[in-house]
Amino acid sequence: MADSLTFGVLLFEDVEELDVVGPWEVLGFWASHIATASVRVLAVGPRVGMVRGAKGLGLRADHAVDETPPLDLLVHPGGDGTRALAKDSAHLEWLRALHERGTVLASVCTGSLVLAAAGLLAGRPATTHRNHLDKLAKTEPSADVRRAARFVDDGAVVTSAGVSAGIDMALHLVARYDGPEAAEATRSGIQYEAPEPVRGSGA
Repeated sequence: MADSLTFGVLLFEDVEELDVVGPWEVLGFWASHIATASVRVLAVGPRVGMVRGAKGLGLRADHAVDETPPLDLLVHPGGDGTRALAKDSAHLEWLRALHERGTVLASVCTGSLVLAAAGLLAGRPATTHRNHLDKLAKTEPSADVRRAARFVDDGAVVTSAGVSAGIDMALHLVARYDGPEAAEATRSGIQYEAPEPVRGSGA
């Protein structure tokens, strides 16, 4: 594990709440109670301040995207707000710039459609919410769409299926950065019982 890590979780209007809070709980619990090195988890948004989730929950971004410290990983949630983001050239360019700088991009649910719109899933295995698998294949025809996977780890890009699958992906990321023992301690600490079986997929 690196001496220090900085992770961002993206917030935006009409974000799916559990896409944010599930990974945040996993990564935050690990950072606070398990990780032996310094791990920061930051709430990142288009600007500092409140956004409103798809179900009405208010969520506060503490860092604007253009002022965010260098990130080792960004969690990009899904939700109704991704429809606008997939057409937002500035947002797509920001994602491409993060990718070029070596930031791992991890999407939850329809967040993968935004990564696809940015050209970041070309030729990669990927997944998304089961109701949007065909749209993912249409958005990026060269993607290898993994329809049965809860999450797909392709190194620089990690994608997960719908909503609750973001928790499984986040636990996988803990294992990736800090080993399976840390992931199991985190899972036990948040008292999460994973679906059986959790089907991840690598490159």
